[in-house]
Amino acid sequence: MIEYTGADGVAEIVLNAPARRNAVGLDDLHALAAAYDRAEADGARAVLLRGEGPSFCAGRDISGVDPSTDDVGGYLDETLAPLLRRMAAFPAPTFAVAHGACLGVGLGLLIATDVVYVADTARIGSPFAALGATLDSGGHALFAERLGIHATLDLIYTGRLLSGEEAVRAGLFSRVLPAAEVQDATSLAAVRAAAGPTAAFRASKRIVSAIRDERLGLWDAMALENRAQAALAATDDYREGFAAFQAKRAPSFTGR
Repeated sequence: MIEYTGADGVAEIVLNAPARRNAVGLDDLHALAAAYDRAEADGARAVLLRGEGPSFCAGRDISGVDPSTDDVGGYLDETLAPLLRRMAAFPAPTFAVAHGACLGVGLGLLIATDVVYVADTARIGSPFAALGATLDSGGHALFAERLGIHATLDLIYTGRLLSGEEAVRAGLFSRVLPAAEVQDATSLAAVRAAAGPTAAFRASKRIVSAIRDERLGLWDAMALENRAQAALAATDDYREGFAAFQAKRAPSFTGR
């Protein structure tokens, strides 16, 4: 079950099926896509994604799935991949709380999010070796890039899960926090981002995405930065930021 609320410029999207550790089925993925569409239509200046209960997301809900008739290719190509692309392309900053089980599709949801704060008790990776399946949701690319080939294949072959501390130390996600603090810290970060210079954040997100997707070097990235800065100079928030700095006061950004 996917729940959506909005306040203070933050769209909060909650995976709320704790009895199944927030494992997601086809309907849940469609509902998630709709929630991100709604957040953009509402003009959300930040998104917070979290799971209810002891886990973030234990992956795909395979209860009742018959492997002899399951169209897993369609599930991945036609529903999951478009959802992850949609999440990653959300124009404003996105945040996620990673706690408990963050497995399979759950890992993919985190990969598609800008900023991920991880509980020290989190367990991150894929149990697919026990299912005769393989890591999906972009896990191969992220792990190989950040961990290296040998460590990635070790995790895949053994099925060992990363702790929150290991994942952050390897550069997979943003920061690790005590489990009792991670949700409040992530919520606060989302609220602060929503109160920030939205156009500038969106520009930075586009630049970072281009660096990743197009493998841009220093000078090409700098050219993107220069064009973004020139465009931002026409925004209200840019002028407000300068005026506040010169007056030695806190800025009051409107997102325009």
